[in-house]
Order: sequence, then structure tokens, then C-alpha cells
Amino acid sequence: MPRLFALLLLLSFALAHPAAAQTQPIPTPAPPALGAESYILMDFHSGRVLVDEQSDLRRDPASLTKVMTAFVTFSELKAGNMTLNEQVRVSERAWRAPGSRMFIEVGDRVSVENLLRGMIIQSGNDASVALAEHIAGTEATFAELMNQYARELGMADTHYTNAAGLPDPEHYSTAADTARLVQALIERFPDYYDYYSQRAFTWNDIEQFNRNRMLWQDETVDGVKTGYTETAGYCLATSADRDGMRLISVVMGADNPGARVEQSKALLNYGYRFFETHRLYAAGEAIETPRIWKGQADNLPVGVTQDLFVTIPARAYDRLDARLALDGQIEAPVDAGEPVGRLAVTIGDETVTEQDIVALETIAEGGIISRVIDELLLWLE
Repeated sequence: MPRLFALLLLLSFALAHPAAAQTQPIPTPAPPALGAESYILMDFHSGRVLVDEQSDLRRDPASLTKVMTAFVTFSELKAGNMTLNEQVRVSERAWRAPGSRMFIEVGDRVSVENLLRGMIIQSGNDASVALAEHIAGTEATFAELMNQYARELGMADTHYTNAAGLPDPEHYSTAADTARLVQALIERFPDYYDYYSQRAFTWNDIEQFNRNRMLWQDETVDGVKTGYTETAGYCLATSADRDGMRLISVVMGADNPGARVEQSKALLNYGYRFFETHRLYAAGEAIETPRIWKGQADNLPVGVTQDLFVTIPARAYDRLDARLALDGQIEAPVDAGEPVGRLAVTIGDETVTEQDIVALETIAEGGIISRVIDELLLWLE
């Protein structure tokens, strides 16, 4: 029974996902060796890491910090705790924030939306502090919120002490954690992500251009953030979308502004040249409808709770196999969302991904007669 079920699943997979052509996979060479101290390339949808060079090395994140400051702000907006039009009074502390500036003045009332633009496009430290104080009362309390979200996102090697990214021995992150943060920001806040693709913003009659030069050099790039301090070196978190495949790269510790751009280009071009991402199954889609015993229905639709994406070597799609293994015979009652097995997707001997398979419907226990009949059939099996 399990073997027959696996064969049926493989057949249904092949019919539902036909290969565009029977082509030979492109050999995957070693990734480019870059001069930055730490970097990573990750697929947005599948989460697969394609390039990793000391991505867990704790470093000064500089203004990459502002990605988390924006994440907290977007969270407050989405929760309805404030609005984009809400006015923020600029404190002297925000006005005095050292480093890059939006050029807000003490006592000014500035909308949350304009402060976001000043922080994201102009990399204003003053805007970052103003938002932090407005949301949490003090920047120190806001940093506690930042760390709470970092823990929620699994950013185990990240700790924040301020909202702008000013150097501090206890203020650190990694390329891997930053990529994870960017992934969560794009996924959770698509309505606000557009700020990262805006090339210029004018405030106080001063026009400043987005420091992310990738926006001018690659039309598929739509974010995310630059960073620099003497201890951090030059940093750049980038996201690009080419034909529905979104990649995220993070470079930390490059030698100069040009180097971080060229290194980010090299990572993205490597990823798009030698890999491809496919959605195999949609959330809630019935992958199979195995037999359920002693229930009010004879079959149970099973599937995944989230869209299932895989990132694989280019032109290797027709070599994919999907195998579903049930956790034994399924007997009612079963609740929707209850795990009933595992799905393994492989290419040859390599496991691409493994996912829990869950019941997509609630099936109640059947009547006494149907239960007795099914009990007899199970015994005969």
C-alpha cells in the first residue's frame, strides 16, 4: 500500500508539473570568491542558501540596523497602533543624532511616512531616533522591541542597542540574520516595501538620493539598504526579482562603496544563472486524497500549510521526485491541520526539501456500522 501510494504520487506530480523540456542540467560551479568579510545569497521563497561565506560572523551592521527599525515601525502600522499620517514631534535628541541626516529640526512635526522616507531613502539617523522615540518613548526601550522581534525571527546572532546603527560593542548582527530579516520584511509588509525602491527624497529643501546604487544599475533590484561605519566597512543588503524568482544578498565588510555593489552583482548573477525556483504545491492544495478509515468520508485531502517552493540547479526540474509517506493508516476523527505524514522532494540522492503533510479537512468519526465495516476491512488487510 505505501509503495503503490508513492508511485501514484510520483505520477500525479509528473502530470501536474510537466518539464518544459528534457534538457541537461547546467553544471553548478563554485560560487564567486568576494573580497568582503562576510556574505550570503538566499532565495526569498524557498529560503535556500545558495552562497555562504562566514554568514554567521557577528559584525557591526551599521545602517543595516534600519531594516529592523523599519520592521518594527511597519509592525506598529499593520497592528493599527499608528498611521502613516500621524505627526511626530522631533526631540532635541533626535535632532542631534550624529551621522547621516534627514535634516529635521527640533520641534518640527513630521509625519510617520516622511520619517520612514527619511530613514529608508536618505538613511537619516535623526529620522530613526524620532521614530523610535515616538513608538517606544525612548530609543533604549525601542531597542528592546527590536531585540524581541529579532528573537521571534530566529536571529540568534543579533543584538541591538540603538535604532540608527551607531557603533556599540553590544550592537551586532550577521549577514545570515540580516537576510532572514529582509525576507520577513518583504513577506509581511509588501504594501510598505515600495519605499526601498524610491531613488530620491526631498526634505527641508534638501534633495538626497538613495545610497543603494544598485537601484540605478539593475532594473530588477528593488531594495534594500546600505550601511557604513569605520568598524563595519561597507555593507549592502539587496533584493531583486527576475521573472518571479526573488533573491536576497547581504554583503558585510566590503572595502569601498563600489566593491559592495560589484560583489552584490556577482552574487545575484551567480544565483540567477545557475539556479531556478519553482512552486511545487500551493497552500491548501490537495496533493493526494488517501483512504481514511472509520470516518464520515472515505478519503482525506492532504497537503501543505504554506506554498511549497524549491530552489534547484538550473534545468534540473525534470529530475525532481516527490514522495509522500503517511504515518500509518489514517483513522477518524482527524482535525484540519493535523500532521498525517511527510513529503520528501529529491533530485537523485539529494533531498531538496522535506515538509509535514497535514489534513486539509476535518473528518468526524463515522457511524457504528461504517466503523465496524472498516474495522473488518483493516483486519483483512
